[in-house]
Amino acid sequence: MGEEVEAQEFSRADRTRHREKVRRCLDVFARMLREARFDTDDPMTGLEVEFNLVDEAGDPALKNAEALEAIANPDFQTELGQFNIEINVPPSTLHDGGLAQFEDNLRRSLNDAESKSAQVGAHMVMIGILPTLAEGHMSMGALSANPRYRLLSEQILDARGEDISISIAGAERLDTTADSIVPEAACTSTQFHVQTSPDDFGDYWNASQAIAGVQLAVGANSPYLLGKQLWRETRIPLFEQATDTRSEELKAQGVRPRVWFGERWITSVFDLFEENVRYFPALLPITDEEDPLEVLERGDTPKLPELRLHNGTIYRWNRPIYDIADGTPHLRVENRLLAAGPTVADTIANAAFYFGLVRALAESERPLWSQMSFSAAEENFHVAAQQGIDAQIYWPGIGGAVRATELVLRRLLPLAHQGLDAWGVPAADRDRLLGIIEQRCLTGVNGSEWFVRRMRDRASEERYDALRATLLEYRERMHTNEPVHTWE
Repeated sequence: MGEEVEAQEFSRADRTRHREKVRRCLDVFARMLREARFDTDDPMTGLEVEFNLVDEAGDPALKNAEALEAIANPDFQTELGQFNIEINVPPSTLHDGGLAQFEDNLRRSLNDAESKSAQVGAHMVMIGILPTLAEGHMSMGALSANPRYRLLSEQILDARGEDISISIAGAERLDTTADSIVPEAACTSTQFHVQTSPDDFGDYWNASQAIAGVQLAVGANSPYLLGKQLWRETRIPLFEQATDTRSEELKAQGVRPRVWFGERWITSVFDLFEENVRYFPALLPITDEEDPLEVLERGDTPKLPELRLHNGTIYRWNRPIYDIADGTPHLRVENRLLAAGPTVADTIANAAFYFGLVRALAESERPLWSQMSFSAAEENFHVAAQQGIDAQIYWPGIGGAVRATELVLRRLLPLAHQGLDAWGVPAADRDRLLGIIEQRCLTGVNGSEWFVRRMRDRASEERYDALRATLLEYRERMHTNEPVHTWE
């Protein structure tokens, strides 16, 4: 999302040329998959975390340019909204203490960035949606300076032909409209990356889809938007609606949305890239000079820029990634459905749960997705986003719906232990981090639950005063790095 592009307009010829080039890239990618030109020897894992910026009062601080200049660390970069920044944590192998490295690096970087950004009046908060955002922050003026964001906003609005409508019914109801994709900037997330071989990619992606609902249930951290208490993970419906290029008529015709859970289990990473090309017109039809076939045939690795840029504008909750490191291509599953926070410890516990569980399920002799319909996985995803840690979700072999916390405690935590053992994660790291997930389930407290309960305690106060006070308390506790289940 942060790649620099120049402001520009696109002609019909641009779109035709780009479509042909994307299809050429897809053909070359298929050949690369057949010829096994991928790095699979020692799979890496990665972590990206998006932060919100607030001022001393807890209101949004539209100062990401100033904050980034003060932080002066290339690991931090701009995000869509001026009240967002993102950190890319250096990738690591889990058997080399990767989870502990992620935690140490993230904690150290957060402390350093906070001390520097505070000097320009911007404080870091790890939360999925900034609760103190108001309607006045939802204008084009809140977009970051990168021309790509304005260009992307223009293309989405042009494709829709009308303003973006946001309608979310939860504990309360929100109905609003926007003339840009700024509401998307309200959604900050954590992204876990797991590298796989071409042969294993389908299993890892299918496993990631199957557990998406469980991840949301235990990790929900976005209960408020524009002063309203909505879903426990309000980012999900907000993101789905804020980048929707479809008019109401196209929705009625069954045209697929760009924020997409998907519609089927896959057998290959090619399935996902091929769907991207087949179903979705380009939002940014920018054509590069590279001839991917020529590059491949001379023995080098093609960048496939059009295919990768197109993939970056289709917002799957588990996204396929083609990338190149040291001249060698590799594949990753990008798990991007969780909010950040509430603490670094909670975020790395979420990572441990994901990495462990996805490996155990991907390597299972009887795949979970052979026992479970894809539509059931999608329904779990949206039920968990709405209900959070109290969600009742379907799981095969149990005889219907079961409370997510019970499922995690009885079945999934043992699998996550097995998966982390298979990765070679040190036992002390495994037990401490999965213990955080266990305690969340036993106490029934995750980020969303804590926030909603504290707001209930402040029910007599004016809504935004209560939101500010609760967010400032949240920010203070975030810096202790004590997991959220201990905050009560």
